[in-house]
Amino acid sequence: MEFEERFERGFANRKEVLGAAHVEKSWAAADDFNRPIQKLVTEYCWGEVWGDPTLTFKTRSMLNIGILTAMSQHHELSVHIKGALKNGVTREEIRAVLIQTAVYCGAPLALAAFRVASAAIKAYEDETGGA
Repeated sequence: MEFEERFERGFANRKEVLGAAHVEKSWAAADDFNRPIQKLVTEYCWGEVWGDPTLTFKTRSMLNIGILTAMSQHHELSVHIKGALKNGVTREEIRAVLIQTAVYCGAPLALAAFRVASAAIKAYEDETGGA
């Protein structure tokens, strides 16, 4: 697959998971300094990895919640919680993933992730009218 095709697929996947407004805002905010990393992430993360049909977007979202919790990446966790809801992950499934992180990552990380998730779920429901 050529770069342009992988990039376009990645841009579409990124919009589908994170929402077009978020992705377009990030892309519009890119400048000469950070545009190369935006291109790299779009092409390889969203085009190549998320473009692999072996795992569903729902499964990838649940994996990301656990991984981002383990890494204490709160901003990205919030973005991916909203994406997970958009991908059909339920609040109960998010809770189960976060409870599992308490065992494998530690209670402080899980507690922080629950705070981030609660705020992200509320924001998502406010944006979508509770859907």
